[in-house]
Amino acid sequence: MKTSLFGYGKTTRALAKKIQGEVTFYDDKCHKPFRDSEGYMVRPSFEFNSSYSEREIPSPGIAPTNKLICKAKNLMSEYDYFKDLMPPSVWISGTNGKTTTTQMTQHLLKERGAVAGGNIGTPLADLDERASLWILETSSFTLHYTNRAKPNIYILLPIKEDHISWHGSFESYETAKLKPLSMMEEGDIAIVPKKYDSLPSDAMIIGYEDVNELSSRFEIDTKRLKFQGAFLFDAVLALLVEKILFGTVSYEKINSFVLDAHRQEEIVDANGHLWVNDTKATNVDATIAALERYKERKIHLILGGDDKGVDLLELFRYLQTLHVTTYHIGSNKKRLSKLAKEYGIDFYECANLHAAQKKIATLLKREDVALLSPAAASLDEYDSYAQRGEEFRKFVRSLGK
Repeated sequence: MKTSLFGYGKTTRALAKKIQGEVTFYDDKCHKPFRDSEGYMVRPSFEFNSSYSEREIPSPGIAPTNKLICKAKNLMSEYDYFKDLMPPSVWISGTNGKTTTTQMTQHLLKERGAVAGGNIGTPLADLDERASLWILETSSFTLHYTNRAKPNIYILLPIKEDHISWHGSFESYETAKLKPLSMMEEGDIAIVPKKYDSLPSDAMIIGYEDVNELSSRFEIDTKRLKFQGAFLFDAVLALLVEKILFGTVSYEKINSFVLDAHRQEEIVDANGHLWVNDTKATNVDATIAALERYKERKIHLILGGDDKGVDLLELFRYLQTLHVTTYHIGSNKKRLSKLAKEYGIDFYECANLHAAQKKIATLLKREDVALLSPAAASLDEYDSYAQRGEEFRKFVRSLGK
């Protein structure tokens, strides 16, 4: 079978090694055909001809409007390719918290033979097909292209506005997140926000309003957990996966989990001031979750980057309830400043992150908090959100020297 892989990235390069038959890559960044170190042909996107392709598998991030996708006649996702090879699986999706929930679930179940992958960084092609369980962080991009594969357990965190420019609308984004429900079978279980629990599905659907309802239903004692706020919700979701599968609740094990860097990471500078690196908050809902944690303090909030075309009004309505000054950076700084004026929020428009932190350092008091929670992606100025977070850390560590 002749397979065309769209995008020459980590996911498709790993997948090529699994596929039997002729494999050719097509990539927008390729300007001249070449053969890579594995012997595969990599060609410019404009050379793709659907008449010479029997199957097309895209890198998850390639948008539906891309010319390669529009020309494809036999499109399938990475997940669909592994439909018959995948062991029992838990898919974890939603707008915020899916990475932490995936990591926590893997932390709990690793000793039982589970492996984790997907959007969390490990392509499915690199996962052990002999593992007892696959725990997959699953993006809306992947779900958009998936039409055959389905999970045995689907954990769906709340859906908020995100990736609107990729999907075209919130409704399309939401539809992608809900897609697994229509493919799940009797015996499967889906944990979803209450508003979706009446959608048609052959799976058992369990709806929830909040963490308290979930923990009560599954008899999980949240007082025995060290986590707070959004991280408490992630921990409860991980524990309920364990309880569904094995009937156990490992409080000590989950409490030994160490949170990822760049998510509400607290750093105290040499002057005793609190700075919080929440660079991974790339959408409005994630930023509101961080603000909620520090709402009793004066907050110096750094906002800005590529906001992906989302509606920011919810954020500014929430900011009106806080004692906050905002510092605007990135490609959407003018939009942020206009909204701050409309909503009566004190703000500074800054040249970049360093300038914003420098300004905050002159105003920050011992009882205040400086918070990088940008509600926007980083790719307008950085290679990744992590690089943005590292720059934030570097500045804080330089204070007092």
